[in-house]
This record gives sequence, C-alpha cells and structure tokens, in this order.
Amino acid sequence: MRYSVVLIIISFCLFHSCTNNVMFEDAVCVQNITIIDPIDGESSNQTLIIKDGRILKIAPSKELLLDPKNNIIDGTGKFLIPGLWDAHVHFDYLEEIAPRMLDLFFCYGITSVRDIGGRIEKVKYYKDLALEDPKNMPRVKIAGPLLDGMPNVYDGSRPQNPPLSVGLATVQDVDDMIESLVTEDVDLLKAYEMLTPDQFAKVTEKAKEKGLKVTGHVPLSMDVISASNAGMNSMEHLRNLELSCASNSVELLSQRQTLLFDGKGDTGAVLRSRIHTAQRQNAIENYDESVADKVLNVLAKNDTWQIPTLALNTARVEKPFVKSTFQESFKYLPVETEKSWKENVASFSELPLSEFNINYNRWLQDMVKNIHEHEIPIMAGTDCPIFFLTPGLSLHTELEVLVRAGLSTLEALKTATYNPAKYFNIEGELGSISEGKIADLLILNTNPLDNISNTQSVNTVIKDGKLHSREDLDRRLEALDKM
Repeated sequence: MRYSVVLIIISFCLFHSCTNNVMFEDAVCVQNITIIDPIDGESSNQTLIIKDGRILKIAPSKELLLDPKNNIIDGTGKFLIPGLWDAHVHFDYLEEIAPRMLDLFFCYGITSVRDIGGRIEKVKYYKDLALEDPKNMPRVKIAGPLLDGMPNVYDGSRPQNPPLSVGLATVQDVDDMIESLVTEDVDLLKAYEMLTPDQFAKVTEKAKEKGLKVTGHVPLSMDVISASNAGMNSMEHLRNLELSCASNSVELLSQRQTLLFDGKGDTGAVLRSRIHTAQRQNAIENYDESVADKVLNVLAKNDTWQIPTLALNTARVEKPFVKSTFQESFKYLPVETEKSWKENVASFSELPLSEFNINYNRWLQDMVKNIHEHEIPIMAGTDCPIFFLTPGLSLHTELEVLVRAGLSTLEALKTATYNPAKYFNIEGELGSISEGKIADLLILNTNPLDNISNTQSVNTVIKDGKLHSREDLDRRLEALDKM
C-alpha cells in the first residue's frame, strides 16, 4: 500500500512538471545564459525567447521550464550583449574596400553603423542594400556628403581627400543642398570645418525643421560654445575642441578667422592643414582647466554628444595596427590593399614620435575622461577604413581605448549599444536587452565586464532574430579572403 502511494505521488509530480514545461512555437530559446545589459548590468542564468525577430520573453532559467521540443540554444558559460554599433564609418572613403564592409562589420559583431560622410549615391547604395536584407546585414544610417563651405576640404583633389563633401558658397546653397538630401532619406546631417557661422546656423535651422540631428566638426570660423549653442547635436573626433579649451582661445579664434580670409585661394585641405599646424600644438600647450570646464558645462547643458574616435586619434602613438590580430584582418581586404597596408604600416611604425604626438595622445584620453565625468554622452566610432582601421575589428579597439581613458567596461559597452540607439531616438527598439525589442544580439564566449577585449569573442550574431553561428561567420570571412 505504501509503495503504491509513493508511485502515485511520483507520477503526479512528473505529470505536473511536464504540464508546466512551456512550448514556444517557431521561436529560439537561449537558456542558462548570462545577460549583460548596458543599463541593468549582469544577470546570470537567464532564458531569453526570440520570436518574429524580437525578444518575446526574459526570465530566470529556473523559473521558465522549457519543453525539450523547443529550439533551445545552450548558453551555459556564455554571455549575451546587444549588437554593437560603429557610429563613425565611411563607405565612400576607399571604394575598393566598400563592397566588403557590410560583411566585415557583421562578422565582428557590428549590427548597426552610422556613415557620416560620402557621396549620397554611394552611401545610399549600402543603406538600401542593408534594408533589402536586414537579417543578414547591419543596419546603415547615413548623413550623405559633408556640408562644407568654400574652399571645401574633401574635394577629390588628392587621394587622402576623396570627394566626400560638397562645397557650398552661400547660405542659400546650404538650404538647397539639405532639401535635396532630405529627398534621399538621410538620417542626419554632417557639418564641416569651412562653413561660415551664417551657413552653420542655416544647417542647424534646417535640420531642426526636418527633424534631423547635426553632427560634424566645429567650423574653424567658430568656437565650440557658439557651435553648441547654435544647435550642434554631436561632435566628431573632439575636432577643434582643443582650440576652445586654451587660455588664449579668443586670440586663436581671431587668428583663425584671419587665416580663413587670407587663404580663400588655396584648396580646402591645404588651408585646413595650415590652420591646424598653426594652432593645435599652441592650444594643447595653453590648455586651461577652467576654460575647458566652461566649455564642457555648455556641452553638457546643450546635450552635445561626443564621438571621440580614439582608435583613430591615438593610433599614431598606440599603433593598434601592429598587433597580430590587426595584421591578420588585412587578409579580408582586396589583395592590393592588404599589400599596401602592410607595407605602409611597417614604414609608419618606424617613424619617431614627437613630444607633441605624445602630449596630444595624453590630452585626448584625459579629455575623454573629463567629458565622461561631465556626463556628456559618448558614442563609440572609429572612422574606418581610414588609417589602417579594418572595418569591424577597429570598433573593438575603440572600446579598449575608451576603457584606458577611464570608462568602466560597462560604460564603454554602453557607448556602442544603448547610446547610439538613444541618439537616433530608437532606444525603445534597440540598444538594450528587454522584452519587445528587436533581437539584435551577440553571444560571447567570455565576459566583457572582466575585460572589454572579450567583445571580440563572438560566438553567435543574432540579427533581427536570425542566428548566425561562428561557423557561419567564418564562412563569410573565408569568402572575403578568397575574393
């Protein structure tokens, strides 16, 4: 009798357990994984359900018992983060590399990019290509050409200045160009260094009218506070920030305005270089903490975001491209590009560093820490493929330098996930891991909170709910290697 009672109890428990196991039709279930959310931090032993391209449910694995018939991915010992963004890229800088960039970004875990400078027909091609195949390509946001004054810098006059910009002579030219770009579905506008204050004001006025953000370089005819107050939403590379943070910043501005007037007959590239040469070292040597504090307080008040591109800006000193991992990535580029990059890297690495190179490198990293402490939002971007920066891989370098500059690993991760989504006002759809959001995610083999370099340990890319295994990604890379 006692034996029969025990069997009845066991049978009841087994039946009860089975009836509580949940079945999710046509879904992917990632079980027992550690979720690392840029807002909420680390949560271990979680189960995440992906259905119809979105995150359907998240719950502790011990509370969400799955029917074995589900499509279950075992996440034991692995880590889930949002898909990464590179918020500063150029498809139109090196045309021979451009056809490979979407694949390279994707295989390195970059599920979204922000192109901020190129001929509209070139960059829109890649945006449209990504829209046609959203489960297999990173999403692409575009600004179109750099909106520059006259003479414009990126005018195509030499290889290092391809025709990425439009030279605009008048305020009306600015108005007309923006109207044209709006018809091409640009996602933001990029202002450049040769704009006059009146032209820059028109850029920000039209952007506000059209519901677009303005990013770019602070025009050399202006200071940072004036540009921010005029409506600049974000700044790239910290470009020209040093000129406004010096004790002699007023004098430097007056000097720049004179140089701009006197140099109207030169090409934009020559004129800009002359001004930077005359003023950048001077500004760094006269850096004033109290002046900088006033500037950063304005940027914080106006919510003027920063994209430091430290992978680029510090590369002269840090030389990330001499690392074996970077050298290995060159094989995914066209053969002639791989050859020239390796030769140029070897030559460049032998060049001695000046005292200014070292001081400027230190200033850049110190300034990023200062910006972060002023609670000015930062986005991770690289400027790839400029200066030997392999698309995709270079974003991981950017995160490493951000951590060396003083951000925590979680804060650095936020600059490449949640922050870009917030910048584009789509944080309700992307950038963090919560129910209802688009399933753009990475499964990593190692914890990026232990070491930010672990973002490179990509096991699986999930794009719009579709899983791409490490084997799938390697096959895409191998195809590039054989092209």
